Formats: sequence, structure tokens, C-alpha cells
Amino acid sequence: MAKILPFKAWRYNDRLSKSIDQLTSPLFDVISQKQRDALYEIEHNSIHLSVPLHSETPGQAQRTIAKWKAEGVIEQDPIPGIYVYYQHFSLPGSSKSYIRKGFISFIEATDWGKPDSVILRHENTIPHSVSDRVDVLRATELNVSPTHGLYFDPSFELEKYMDESQLNPIYETEDYQGVKDVLSVIHDRAVIQKFIDKLGPEKIILADGHHRLESSIQYRQEMMQQNGHTGEEGYNYHLMYLTNGEADDLRILPTHRLISGIENFSREEFLKKLEPYFFFKPIENPYDIEEIILGKQWAFGLLFDDETIKVRLKPEAISLMEWKFPEVVKTLDLTVMHYFIIEKALGIPGKEQRGSRNITFERNFATCLTKTIKKEAQFAIITKEINMETVKQVCTSGYTLPQKSTYFYPKVICGYLFGSIKEDEFKIPFNPWQ
Repeated sequence: MAKILPFKAWRYNDRLSKSIDQLTSPLFDVISQKQRDALYEIEHNSIHLSVPLHSETPGQAQRTIAKWKAEGVIEQDPIPGIYVYYQHFSLPGSSKSYIRKGFISFIEATDWGKPDSVILRHENTIPHSVSDRVDVLRATELNVSPTHGLYFDPSFELEKYMDESQLNPIYETEDYQGVKDVLSVIHDRAVIQKFIDKLGPEKIILADGHHRLESSIQYRQEMMQQNGHTGEEGYNYHLMYLTNGEADDLRILPTHRLISGIENFSREEFLKKLEPYFFFKPIENPYDIEEIILGKQWAFGLLFDDETIKVRLKPEAISLMEWKFPEVVKTLDLTVMHYFIIEKALGIPGKEQRGSRNITFERNFATCLTKTIKKEAQFAIITKEINMETVKQVCTSGYTLPQKSTYFYPKVICGYLFGSIKEDEFKIPFNPWQ
């Protein structure tokens, strides 16, 4: 069962909260170095906790948090609650407005490697990145930014309570993405219990934050080895933003691939290696390629400095794939791309692709086009978004999606609140599971 709990958030004091838009920061994996440098100049910006400077150690992060607490920079809410978080946004080229509705709570950090795992992941983690985060979590005992999880409720039972809460916001800002973020809180214990009961029988799909959750899982396993483990300690839990996967406001954007640094690369030879597997169609205007491949299975755009080609896998070629995956993973567009384009034509084996310096990821089409025209990349592979139903099917199969398959938009911002797993700060005056 998915065990969620209300919590007493640590938040900026009333004076600093008046300038909360100066204290929030993007997640570490989407922030540019230029953004980081600017935010580091702000003394109490949340980036000092979420993305510490490279020279800082877990011990220094611990001292920073202790100092902020002692000086009253951040203060703990006196009453536990579930924090409702709405994101109002639109997508480029569209006039349609979306509101992604969700709430932030603690959730038990169950090991996702077991058959009865409550939280299902859709991508793998990199061990050294997890180790770094475990070190920080061990030192600080603070969840600085929530991960993003999906529950599935076609009846939308919880939304009415969240809508009511949003009538009295704590914060309302516009973030770096141009998204309006609104935070409110539910303190009513009876309503909180409805959230707990609703998610109790649910399986949660992790949308974003695989390394942060993995660090919580590893830290929990480490602490469980100590005497007196009951399952109710703060280290059993992890901070998560939970949204309804049945909602239309869940946007998954594509992530394109930029290829560079291939020695002795020949476009002619590369295309010749693709010929047995793909149909080719030259495209006059590169800006049309995203729309042209939309909705077409196994179709991709190849952007070069002076030409654009649509390629689409020949149906009979799928039987030639030698990777041992179940059908739901084998027939994914991105599996086809990584196997036939990157392994077979470029010669980068599947097992080496995750760590390959020749492959980088770019979500912005215009950036892909610019880098190929300037010859900063040898070419770009333009992909399509993946749908939620496919994510669900892959997660329940026990397998994971290819690397960087999904980009759930918009990203959660950091700085609205922090969640402590330190025992005297974690405890609440009731146990909803007893």
C-alpha cells in the first residue's frame, strides 16, 4: 500500500516569504550554469540547499541548514498538513491553458526492486549520483525538493478538496518556466484522512526524481540495520508531489538526441547503414519535421547542417531487433531509435549508450537546429513524446524505458517548502495507520 503522511513543512519566515520568488530555484537537472551563478548570489536562495556549489560538502550543507534554522531564516509550521500545489501553464504554439493539480506529502520510501513495490520507476539510476545524494541526506536529514509521483483516480475524488484549499494560497509566483505556481495547505484532519485512504491501495509511478528517491531508499535500508527499527521513523519516508495520472493536464514532452564527436563520421556511410531498415523522405523545411513525424510509429527526423530527412522503420525490420525485451518495450519508438539508429548505424552498443559522450539530450527543437547548423553537433535525432498509457504499461511490466524517454512538464520548483526526516521534527501528533 502507498503510505502517505502529512508533515510540518519548514518554510521561509514571513519577512522573506514576501520575496519568495527570489528564493525559489529550478531542479538541479534543468538549471543552466548561468542561472546557477545568478541564484548563488542571493544569500538565502534555496539553490544553496538543492544544488550546492561544487566545493561544498555534505557537512557544510548540514551547517547551512542548522544556521538557517537557528537564525529563523526557515521556520517549521506548527501544525501538520498536506500542501496543495497547482501549476498553471501553456505550451509553446498553443493557446490552451492547463492546470496541473497535485499535493505534497511524505510517502514511505519502499524498495522498488521488489515484486510488491508500491512505487514503480520508469528509468534507471546512475550509482555515483545516488551515492552523492545519500551523503547529503545522511548529513542534513532534510528533503529539499519533492520528487514527482503519479496516482490514478478516474473519479477525481481529491480534486474538490484541493480546489477549495487553493482559494487561500500561501504563495503565488511565476517561475523560470513562465509557469504560475500556487501553494496552499490542508490542515483538516478528516480531509487529510481522505487523501491517506484514497492512496492507500494505489501503486505510484515515479515521474521525476529517480535519483532522489533512490537515495531515500538506500538511506532507509542503511538505517533499518540499526537497533529499534519500527517502520515509523522519519527515515522511512520521502517527500513527494503527487498528481493524478488520469488528468489531461499531465504533459510529457519529447527529448531529442544530439550526436557529436563521432570520429571519421561520414553522413553518406551512416545513411547507407540505415537504408536496410528505414524509408527515407527529404523534408524541405526543417521546422516542419516535428509535425510530420507526429502520430507516426517508428518515425524520426534527422537534422543535419544543410538537410532534414524523415526516416521511418520498415514494418518487417522490427523482427530483426536482437535486444531481449518484452514486446511493450521492444516496440517503443525510442527503443527502435537506440537500436537501429544508434547501435546498428552509428556503432555505439546499447550497453555503452548511457555513458556515451557522443550522445547528449536536448528538449528544445530550435537548439537542436542551431547546433547542427553551427556544426556543434554532427546531427540531431528528433523524437516524439511518449504517452501516459505507454509509461504505465512499461512500469507494470517490470522493465524501464530507454534513458531520457520522458520529460514531464512543468518541473516542480524548489524553495516553497522543505521536509525534515529528523525525528523530533518529523513526528506528528497522530498516526493515521493505527
